[in-house]
Amino acid sequence: MPTEIMLDYLTTAVDIARAAGALLVELFRGPLEISYKSPSNLVTEADRRSEALIIERLQRHYPGHAIVGEEGGGQKAESEYCWYVDPLDGTTNVAHGIPVFCVTLGLAQRGEVIVGVTYDPTREELYTTERGGGAFLNGQRLGVSKNATLAESLLATGFPPFDSNHDLNAQLFFRFTLMSHGIRRPGSAALDLCHVAAGRFDGYWELKLNPWDKAAGSLLVQEAGGRVTDLAGGPFKLQTGEVFASNGLIHDQMIPIFSEVLGQKPRR
Repeated sequence: MPTEIMLDYLTTAVDIARAAGALLVELFRGPLEISYKSPSNLVTEADRRSEALIIERLQRHYPGHAIVGEEGGGQKAESEYCWYVDPLDGTTNVAHGIPVFCVTLGLAQRGEVIVGVTYDPTREELYTTERGGGAFLNGQRLGVSKNATLAESLLATGFPPFDSNHDLNAQLFFRFTLMSHGIRRPGSAALDLCHVAAGRFDGYWELKLNPWDKAAGSLLVQEAGGRVTDLAGGPFKLQTGEVFASNGLIHDQMIPIFSEVLGQKPRR
């Protein structure tokens, strides 16, 4: 794909993410209207307004592209290009006044992510990537950590409120807590992937994610020199729920634990 086209996609996504992030910060500072999509899955006014902004601007720039948003907006048109949009990743944090959240947009061409942008507006950290072009934080090139020992690694995971696999992930959490330097659970899958790419986390896994949670971040990790697979070490697939991202050096040390707990056989 010509570089100028990729640059246009990336520049547009950056502008949209910054605008949506500014809106989120403004709404975060005031009282929020909160409702529930299910007994354990909430949504805020900020989610809806951010998604409306993002979709309106994407449709204006790329009317022929499909758009899939977490809150059901966008259009599922027949197109080789599809934007995966999470207008507010970290909704539960926002609802409780915790300033850990982001906006994330990933563009896939025929199912392969080619551009990703994630913006953390409270820290003013902008993560950008394009396939074959590297990974960047505020314009500075990113690289995954060089830690090759699981015992010295800091890991991350998530427990989505609607996930039916909490028991399995609790077992994994316990096992890896004993084997690693520690585990964090910040509450934003998109940011967890960014932090792997930035070398802050050495590894991250989650059992049930939607494509918009991981589209941008999965490419960012790969372009930063990391490895992204399923939990058995097989090829990463955007449409499946699980994801395992690491610096690549501890990947094969963690796969046997996933296999043991989940009853899988490692795939090389």
